[in-house]
Amino acid sequence: MTTLRAMSTESPDPARVNELREELIAELHELKALRTEAVENAVRAVPRHLFVPEDTLEKAYAAERALVTKRDERGVSLSSVSAARIQAFMLEQADILPGMRVLEIGSGGYNAALIAELVGADGQVVTIDIDSDVIDRARRLLPAAGYGQVKALVADGERGAPEHAPYDRIVVTVEAAGIAQAWADQLTPDGRIVVPLRMRGLTRSVAFQRDGDHLVADDYEVCGFVPMRGAGARDETLIVLHEGEDDHVGLRLEDAGHLDADKLREAFRQPRSEAWSGVTLRRGLPYDDLDLWLSTQVDDFALMAATRPARERGLVAAASPMGVATLIEQGDSFAYLMMRPTTPEREVFEFGAAAHGPEAGKAADRLIAHIQDWDRGHRGALARLVAYPAATPAERVPAGRAVPAGAFRLSISWPSGQ
Repeated sequence: MTTLRAMSTESPDPARVNELREELIAELHELKALRTEAVENAVRAVPRHLFVPEDTLEKAYAAERALVTKRDERGVSLSSVSAARIQAFMLEQADILPGMRVLEIGSGGYNAALIAELVGADGQVVTIDIDSDVIDRARRLLPAAGYGQVKALVADGERGAPEHAPYDRIVVTVEAAGIAQAWADQLTPDGRIVVPLRMRGLTRSVAFQRDGDHLVADDYEVCGFVPMRGAGARDETLIVLHEGEDDHVGLRLEDAGHLDADKLREAFRQPRSEAWSGVTLRRGLPYDDLDLWLSTQVDDFALMAATRPARERGLVAAASPMGVATLIEQGDSFAYLMMRPTTPEREVFEFGAAAHGPEAGKAADRLIAHIQDWDRGHRGALARLVAYPAATPAERVPAGRAVPAGAFRLSISWPSGQ
């Protein structure tokens, strides 16, 4: 395993630090990651560069820069200091007030310092991580930056930190495949959990407010995080469709136990067919609500992940390391989302479907129909996410796509019905 070591540099010019910090704050406002004066003041107060000493000043104060601080022997990220944009909007989601007790699950130091600024002298911050190297780093950097009051503990995030509970807020900074029972048990009756929750392969930072025995989401944002380790770890399945020297293609699924990987590989070897929806999008506009919509409409939903060389060589019509929304048809065919420009200036793009397999035509038609349904009735809408304890009788859970979520069952529905 590799852990980053701090670079030996001289103390930076305070004027340059202030300049870069104000530029970061301005950029976070432009990205709509900052919404309140409280979070802005916390970003202004905490010296971010002291928590990423391995980076240059310019990189330390870059809004979209995430620093991986530890990798395993295969080079997979185990811990990181998240991008400032993501940290800012998650703190806005958390709505942390002075005097609160806050648990951070997944440590790094900087985010805990921001939380310490938000809770003030009368509050309490506990940050935990399963990795002792990560906590050693936090214990070294937090006091050096003036935040020695933060309690940094080695603990499995799935179990929380009951010795310091209850918490008004729990902020999870690792990707979770579910909601742990311990988090609910350690939350105050009107508490709030912010968690990067993986739902059918799609990760969203979800802000859940406690409502009796269940949790209701009132905000979510697209994000990406290092996956949780320990008791809460839930690996996805990868069905490899093609593996070359650098042109890799595969399907990522939460549960592929009922699927025949050989049939899907055979489907991928068959010629690709395409269909187009007539639904368009201007360049630069987000369409993550379409991905979430598709995930709730399709029983066998997957994400097709492919390297850029795979697209450049014509193996796929869309390339994304995270994955492109895909529906699987009858276990031997699939269709995935793609786009094409409709103007020479490439300002407007049309959504389409690329399909493989003996039922490629049917798969493409189904995907196109779902895209058109989204455009007619759900475009730009926020889904309703409600999490009930897994043992809750089905009749008590709101109608919608039921998604297993650890100790809870998540229902995802849409405003105009589903």
